[in-house]
Amino acid sequence: MTIDIWSDVMCPWCAIGYGQLTKALGELEGEIEAQVRWHAFELNPDMPPEGEGQEAHLQRKYGRPAEEGAKIRAQMRSIAEGAGVSLDYEGEGEAPSPMMWNTRDAHKLLTWALEEAGPEVQTQLKLALFRAHFNERKNVSDHEVLLDVAASTGLHREAAKAALADEALEARVVAEERQAWDMNISGVPAMVVNGKFLIPGAQSPETYVDALRRVAEKETV
Repeated sequence: MTIDIWSDVMCPWCAIGYGQLTKALGELEGEIEAQVRWHAFELNPDMPPEGEGQEAHLQRKYGRPAEEGAKIRAQMRSIAEGAGVSLDYEGEGEAPSPMMWNTRDAHKLLTWALEEAGPEVQTQLKLALFRAHFNERKNVSDHEVLLDVAASTGLHREAAKAALADEALEARVVAEERQAWDMNISGVPAMVVNGKFLIPGAQSPETYVDALRRVAEKETV
């Protein structure tokens, strides 16, 4: 079974959704084997290089007052904890203010990693990018940060540097995003099982278990 996940590095629900999916696949061990592949979806494709403060960005984009935003984030952190996912700063010293960054180059690296090293290494890179953004508060649009993250997963630093400069990779990122829109994917995470069964949003482990079992039953009929 293949599970293609459209996702953005900036998306906390994408990290949560993968945590829930991992729990579901653990429950299905010995029953269903799944290969996960990640695909590009930019929540903020027009984000400038200098980024934007998270709180200001969310207020501008969704028009929510700060108090409502704080309540939503508290609920999200509770769900994340249940999924085994940390969204909290884990570095040294006082936590920097959360930022939103342009993720086009991060997606280029992820697209390259799948082609270069396969889905397992691509997933390692994706999780490392989540950690860099949420837990380390690093600028994941900065090339040096991206190269450090790539190297931490065993990818060759110079090859990753060449990937960031590859225009053909950028075209593939754009094509993946266009494919998402063609499939009526307007939010993430969005998981497509075996190329045709869509599971939208971050669901509970139980929901993923039920959905994957139904897909397996349909595919064996």
